Amino acid sequence: MRKRKCRICGEKADIYLKEHRLALCKKHYIQWFEKRVKETIKEFRMFKKEEKILVAVSGGKDSQVLWYVLNKLGYQAEGFFIDLGIENFSEISKEKVLALGKILNKEPYIISLKEDLGKTLPEIKNMGNICSICGRIKRSYFNKVARLKGFKVVATGHNLDDESSSLLANLINWNLKYLARKYPVLKEEKGFPRKVKPLVKFPEYQIKTYADWNNIPYIQERCPLGETAKLHFYKNLMNQIEENSPGTKQRFYFEYLKKIFPIFQSFKEDFLKGEITQCKICGEPSPSEICFLCKLKGEGTPTA
Repeated sequence: MRKRKCRICGEKADIYLKEHRLALCKKHYIQWFEKRVKETIKEFRMFKKEEKILVAVSGGKDSQVLWYVLNKLGYQAEGFFIDLGIENFSEISKEKVLALGKILNKEPYIISLKEDLGKTLPEIKNMGNICSICGRIKRSYFNKVARLKGFKVVATGHNLDDESSSLLANLINWNLKYLARKYPVLKEEKGFPRKVKPLVKFPEYQIKTYADWNNIPYIQERCPLGETAKLHFYKNLMNQIEENSPGTKQRFYFEYLKKIFPIFQSFKEDFLKGEITQCKICGEPSPSEICFLCKLKGEGTPTA
């Protein structure tokens, strides 16, 4: 590998971003990263400085970096962690979230599945696809906690790898309902808070580099219950394509947003099934009379 110089200062480069043909030293990479986050927020009109943001933190590098960088940029970002009760993994994840909270001088909101639902994620994994169930649980709590704590915006750490591989999977399977919502911002409506993804322009390796160079604590192990997730298959496919043609993930996803998403979005109501109502038990917005969380608590039979 030939020696490269930082495009900004001319000193020895510490990282080379192939998809951007950009070499940067550590200092200017961190600045570039933070500027790009700020530009992404502005480009997609995600939120304003005066708005409170609830960051869904899991202890992984993506959400930890998101919580950290939003605070560094001066946004009012608070962390929210769901203890899923996965032996060892959940405890270590929570420790990483609390450790970052100390760095930021913030106390994260924490909900324990065992305490709130009466059961942990491993105890309900036989009810269906575990990743699907976990996703529904998390989304339900994001909505609930945002409403209870007065947040109109929920931010998640989804990155470019997540979004490009998810787009590929949904296109191959023609999941029109998801394609019509495949955007970095889902507006606040029908009782749901606004959902935003400020890290959508960054592949995993860039986020990991930022985390490591800023000494941000994060758990490195993958969830032991999610090893069979189909999305890993599509991520591997996108990684192979990216290796042969740097920048493909960026082009694939953002050209979709520019050229195709508006078409799907115009037919969104035709793709979505059922009306959103209120859960008759807890009052949360739900596509059925009893919401998913209340069903998990015993008021009905949940389906993934």
